[in-house]
Formats: sequence, C-alpha cells, structure tokens
Amino acid sequence: MSNRQLDDISKFLSFVLRHEPQAIGLQLDSEGWASIDRLIEGAAREGRDLDLQLIRAVVSGSDKKRFGISEDGLRIRAVQGHSTADVQLQHTEKQPPEWLYHGTATRFLPAIEREGLIPGARHHVHLSADRSTAMDVGKRYGTPVLLKIEALRMHQQGFKFFQADNGVWLTDKVPVEFFD
Repeated sequence: MSNRQLDDISKFLSFVLRHEPQAIGLQLDSEGWASIDRLIEGAAREGRDLDLQLIRAVVSGSDKKRFGISEDGLRIRAVQGHSTADVQLQHTEKQPPEWLYHGTATRFLPAIEREGLIPGARHHVHLSADRSTAMDVGKRYGTPVLLKIEALRMHQQGFKFFQADNGVWLTDKVPVEFFD
C-alpha cells in the first residue's frame, strides 16, 4: 500500500470519525468510539474497501497519532478534532507549559486579531507544544503564520487546558491578550 493510499484512508477516517459518521451510517458513542466492523461495513456501502489490516496500518503509521484503537481491538476513534455534537470526549485538565503555538494562515489573521482563537466547528482550539508542528498545520490552510500563546498565564487566570492522547493541547478559546 502506497503512502498516498494510506493518506487517503486517513482522510476518510478523519471525515467519518470526526465530522460525519452518518455519511456511512456509523454511530459514535459520547467518547467518539465506533465499531470497527460497522466502520468497514459502512465504508463498503460507499465503495471503499477497508479491512482491519489497513485500518491498523493507518492508525500505527500516523505520525500525528490521530486515531486510537480500543484495548479489546474492536473499536476505533479520532483522539481529537470532533465537530459532531454527539461526541463529548472527557479529557483530564492539565497545566500547560509556559508557551504553546497555533499555526494558521495569514488570511485568517484579521478575524483572529478581532476575536482571538475560537474553535469554530470543532469543540476546542488546538495548540501545539512545538513550533514546527504548528507551522505544518498552518501550511495546510495557505501562507502559514505562527502564533505564540501565553498558555501558562492563561491557565493561571482560570482558563482550562486539556491534552489529547496524541499530545495536542486543547482549550475553549484564546483571547487576543494572550498572544505574544
């Protein structure tokens, strides 16, 4: 299987496990878990040939660790980035490092400078502990720009932070006054 094919499967899994499970008749529980068997069946109805081996290859091969498989091996979920109202992952609150980063595109800066960082369709704002990962995210949306966030100061002022299983930091919003 080529990297391009695995990337295509990863994008499909992101779509159905984060945003539109109903597109293939899939049901997610409140923690985002779905039956792997139902995922394979739903994908087949849409003309996608998935099997357990391919799914495991995508999950284990993803450098961003976007997905998790349950300990019993029967269920899969996206570890963060959900926009569907049915999923409300319960993350443990955690103290962030002094600085976190957010990569975006320059075309979004006017809105960000007015409103701060808001989750949009997602449940949380996504932040990274390292600059390069944040810049890679920004490149996906156009000419990238890196925002440096005073995360520890935010936390000290009552903002809650969580960390997803893949290391991505999550918070409800980032007001402009916390941009460095």
